[in-house]
Amino acid sequence: MTNPDGLVVQVPTAKVGLSTASVYPESTANAFEIAARLGYDGVEVMVWTDPVSQDITALRRLSDYHQVPILALHAPCLVITQRVWGTDPWAKLVRAKEAAEECGAETVVVHPPFRWQREYARQFLGGIQQMGDETAVRFAVENMFPLRARGREVTPYSPDWDPTAEDFPDFTLDLSHTAVSRSDALAMAATMGERLTHVHIADGTGTARDEHLVPGRGDQPCAELLEGLAVQGFEGLVVVEVNTRKSEDRAEREADLAEALAFTRLNLAAAVDFDSSSYLR
Repeated sequence: MTNPDGLVVQVPTAKVGLSTASVYPESTANAFEIAARLGYDGVEVMVWTDPVSQDITALRRLSDYHQVPILALHAPCLVITQRVWGTDPWAKLVRAKEAAEECGAETVVVHPPFRWQREYARQFLGGIQQMGDETAVRFAVENMFPLRARGREVTPYSPDWDPTAEDFPDFTLDLSHTAVSRSDALAMAATMGERLTHVHIADGTGTARDEHLVPGRGDQPCAELLEGLAVQGFEGLVVVEVNTRKSEDRAEREADLAEALAFTRLNLAAAVDFDSSSYLR
């Protein structure tokens, strides 16, 4: 779209999805319903203690019923999901790959290993690279954060909460996590470069708590990141992953999720002067 000044508004083909975690404490099934009503392009299924999130047949039925594609799966690699799909972390990733293939999902989001998962951590980089060669599904490793308390900082991940030093084929950038780690989100995105294929759009204020605020309510450069992705013609996925558990009712939750979607779509665009090849705000 061109305006009277000769500028072109560039909007990438990237889809905007809703993480099913964003409706908690409501169910995975309710996330499909909400995503359909609000106009999201699809969902990212957080595989966790909700039995429906673990049941691929049930997920496909929800997707078909609501006409909401499953764009991504978040592998069960949280502390609270250590026993979901078994206890072997590699078996979990294999199952996540198979589930993603069956659901038509483009991406599996995975965290770096915990330090106590020593054998898994030792094989993680090579294993991710190998699985990436065996499937069209992307395994996008997510930036995490250190734990801080009483002036001390502990890194529970191996080798680090920041995966960009490793040669992973794909990354997920989470802006709530950059807030907790007090990282420069734009610099991290630049380091990830073309391997940045998945974004968890959320916000934070730099506290030690992973806040997952609606974008625009914290101090992270959410708008700048999205606009920069538009300039680059980003073709990955942008997933709204926010915390609505304090919402008083469904109406308040949906209002927050609608605001997050509007913010993302508004800022996932940029005015570009192709004559000068410059990016204009």
